[in-house]
Amino acid sequence: MAANAEKKKDIHTNDSAKTLLKSDALYEYMLNTFAHPRENEFMRELRLVSQKHTYGYMLSPPEEGQLLSLLLKLMGAKNTIEVGVFTGYSVLATALAIPDDGKVIAIDVSREYFDIGLPFIEKAGVAHKVDFREAPAKPILDELLADEANEGMFDFAFVDADKGSYGEYHERLLRLVRVGGLLAYDNTLWGGSVALEDDSELTEDDQEIRGFIVAFNAKIAADQRVEAVQLPLADGVTLCRRVV
Repeated sequence: MAANAEKKKDIHTNDSAKTLLKSDALYEYMLNTFAHPRENEFMRELRLVSQKHTYGYMLSPPEEGQLLSLLLKLMGAKNTIEVGVFTGYSVLATALAIPDDGKVIAIDVSREYFDIGLPFIEKAGVAHKVDFREAPAKPILDELLADEANEGMFDFAFVDADKGSYGEYHERLLRLVRVGGLLAYDNTLWGGSVALEDDSELTEDDQEIRGFIVAFNAKIAADQRVEAVQLPLADGVTLCRRVV
């Protein structure tokens, strides 16, 4: 058993690309054809710095940033929420996509990581759109909900935080995001592990997160309050359009 345990590898590391594609060449083609040439210069600078961080694997890949940007522009989104920020790559993508009087409430327990990205957000000229709040997300969301004026006020929410709380975030965000608005959840395929057997050889941490994600996916699949689609982009992105 000890020998088998030693062979287990984390699903996400700085040495592996955050993609579900089986071909590295195909992923490089996609990056080089669409993602990198069209990446905003300040986002590129932030990405390159963030990738060198100890937790660089937590960074959203550029193709995911482009997806969020496109969705926000198609929706004409103005007010957004982000739960889980890291260095702020997706926050910057959002701030660049929404209008000048738009706002993204960015929630994270670590100001330290966000401060890595703040200079790039400032250089991009969009810092005035970012309302960063350093705290656990649930109390912040509850605080927003305490004001009835905030119910249905937001156009879009992006969640990339502790996976065990996704279901609780969903219930709160469904009240904050307007009917017709969009909720996006990251890492909902967790390296493809959701399709593995329960007793598959995974690290203890990955096995736990896999369980959280499987349960959350089942919840969304049965949720009649949203129209949902799961995309095999990056590490799995689930989009939920609020219909009720």
